[in-house]
Amino acid sequence: RVSVDSGGCSGFQYSFKLEPRSQPLSDKDRVIEQDGAAIVVDALSLEFLQGATIDYVQEMVKSSFEVVDNPNSEASCGCGTSFSPK
Repeated sequence: RVSVDSGGCSGFQYSFKLEPRSQPLSDKDRVIEQDGAAIVVDALSLEFLQGATIDYVQEMVKSSFEVVDNPNSEASCGCGTSFSPK
């Protein structure tokens, strides 16, 4: 599950949470599937994420999901988890 929450040094922050497929979904949740992966996003967060790319990044010190190329982001923090919307 990916969501956008208020907070972070730029105003909003991305949040990722692994959930089992058996987790009940809200009627406001949307499921996006591609290449065998499924991402759940709530309707409010979807407004901030529309058109963005979510990628799995592997580096020497960490491996994580990241939101990249978000057309709804005007600026982002150096850590990449916080952003300010347009």
